[in-house]
Amino acid sequence: MSREQRGPNEKLGAVLALAGISNAGLARRVNDLGAQRGLTLRYDKTSVARWVSKGMVPQGAAPHLIAAAIGQKLGRPVPLHEIGLADADPAPEVGLAFPRDVGQAVRSATELYRLDLAGRRAGSGGIWQSLAGSFAVSAYATPASRWLITPADSSVAREVSPAESSGAPLKVGHSDVQKLREAAEDARRWDSKYGGGDWRSSMVPECLRVEAAPLLLGSYSDEVGRALFGASAELTRLAGWMAFDTGQQEAAQRYYIQALRLARAAADVPLGGYVLASMSLQATYRGFGDEGVDLAQAAAERNRGLATARTMSFFRLIEARAHARAGDAQAAGAALKSAEGWLERSREGDNDPSWLGFYSYDRFAADAAECYRDLKAPRQVRRFTEQALSRPTEEFVRSHGLRLVVSAVAELESGNLDAACEQGVRAVEVAGRISSARTTEYVRDLLHRLEPYGDEPRVVELRERARPLLMMAPA
Repeated sequence: MSREQRGPNEKLGAVLALAGISNAGLARRVNDLGAQRGLTLRYDKTSVARWVSKGMVPQGAAPHLIAAAIGQKLGRPVPLHEIGLADADPAPEVGLAFPRDVGQAVRSATELYRLDLAGRRAGSGGIWQSLAGSFAVSAYATPASRWLITPADSSVAREVSPAESSGAPLKVGHSDVQKLREAAEDARRWDSKYGGGDWRSSMVPECLRVEAAPLLLGSYSDEVGRALFGASAELTRLAGWMAFDTGQQEAAQRYYIQALRLARAAADVPLGGYVLASMSLQATYRGFGDEGVDLAQAAAERNRGLATARTMSFFRLIEARAHARAGDAQAAGAALKSAEGWLERSREGDNDPSWLGFYSYDRFAADAAECYRDLKAPRQVRRFTEQALSRPTEEFVRSHGLRLVVSAVAELESGNLDAACEQGVRAVEVAGRISSARTTEYVRDLLHRLEPYGDEPRVVELRERARPLLMMAPA
């Protein structure tokens, strides 16, 4: 279904020309993006011609899919107004802004919280269907630069009048903030053990909407407000991390941007660095190694003299991951050496943030192994993977599964097919106990690497064991 505008949509025509996309090409891209979210669309070149020459506006998710398709080609977000479709539902643009004003930052975050719940109620993907393929690493440029220039707001105190709140305004205290921090701690524990798609982990967006949003919109002193913004930033980053783990890259990006803005309001520079490190991991995972380096370096540089040694070690480790994905072995090695040096300087009594509780030498070794996997150095992968797998795994089940896959890849590249399949079977067993699209994708990559040995009985057995896992995940 479409509705007609007044005259041709010259904006859409101009942007299509700029992107070098034909009418048939746009129709194909929109149909493909819709299919990724379970939508059956049958647009063709004639449909696009009507949108451009007659100004017809497609209904439902189509305007946002059009923007996403063009954005993919241009390598940047494309807002609806740029393509003459601003009168379509603007909801999918929520969460990309990094406002300078604290009040606007509160509105931006709480709008995103409400939007996510609306999506969940809509069923079959909800509002995030409209965001298919809309991840763009360039959307991180403005948030990162604004945070670097001013990592803290001057004051965040907020006073709400009865007229504004349509009743008695909510007065926020430290006990309210503590509840959010406890929720974040519980969510971190469930996420590590069961994956971002576990139903207990998925309660984080609900907590943001029901618990955090009313508090952010309430009245609080500067002191309480800083703590409130910090706790909300932790929960928002967690929501982004869980979306990232379940393959919802577009949702993760919006949560990360809002988490960084909230960390700035909290005047918590290490937490802001942690959000930037999460952004860096996502960019690196999506194949943007250079941008991942920039984000990780921003986290480390701004935190010099502020963050603990363990925190600095983590930031440099994430930088090494990005260098390795970009293929720069020398820079990756230097960053790993720095990360290990910072970690050796850390002490038991250091005032490390609670959100860094997962980071120890075995996590360093696991990420170092992934760096050397990307750099195609199997001997180093095996060395670090053995260290990473030497610790108990009851708390960090997903991490254990990822390490097993990395170990299998190293064995395969070293010519040890039996060992590779053995580790692969163990990884599949772990992946079947958690809900993590990222872990499943690691398994899928391993099977792809094993294709040249497809007739080997061990490979056939591994593929059969993995079949139920892969059938439950999108290709």
